[in-house]
Amino acid sequence: MTDQAPAAQKDGPDIPGKSIVASRTTLSHIMTHNDTNLLGTVHGGVIMKLVDDAAGAVAGRHSGGPAVTASMDEMAFFEPVRVGDLVHVKAQVNWTGRTSMEVGVRVLAERWNESTPPTHVGSAYLVFTAVDADGRPRRVPPVVAETEQDRRRYQEAQIRRTHRLARRRAIMELREKRAAEGYED
Repeated sequence: MTDQAPAAQKDGPDIPGKSIVASRTTLSHIMTHNDTNLLGTVHGGVIMKLVDDAAGAVAGRHSGGPAVTASMDEMAFFEPVRVGDLVHVKAQVNWTGRTSMEVGVRVLAERWNESTPPTHVGSAYLVFTAVDADGRPRRVPPVVAETEQDRRRYQEAQIRRTHRLARRRAIMELREKRAAEGYED
């Protein structure tokens, strides 16, 4: 297991690696009545927007320019978020490829007027692609995993990537088979 993704690429010069800490960020937001659903808790979509905002900031920081959301691999909600909660969205790069990167996000909530520890209310994994001024994919610096926890996250991200690619391949094969059999989708 290496501490960083391979810097040498077959289609360009080496790009120096970047520490995970260099692009890690936290966004915080107080939830208001405008953020609630019919049950009086905060809409999952509001939380997802905050997650995407934080992850996008991290992806842009790490890649040194624009990056677009390619997919949200997973979003899990563990506890409801309520009006008045101070939500902290913590994001960091877990893995990088040639032009894409996985960003892990942890969502915490705490009462704005209490001194209780924050509650882990959600987690997500998003994939971003770095793009140039014309919207074409561009290379990203390899991520440097400096701690054991960073190395674990890097390995887990590789597993998620393998599963994501296998799922996409299986779906495409099924669609091709159904098309060859004359089925319209």
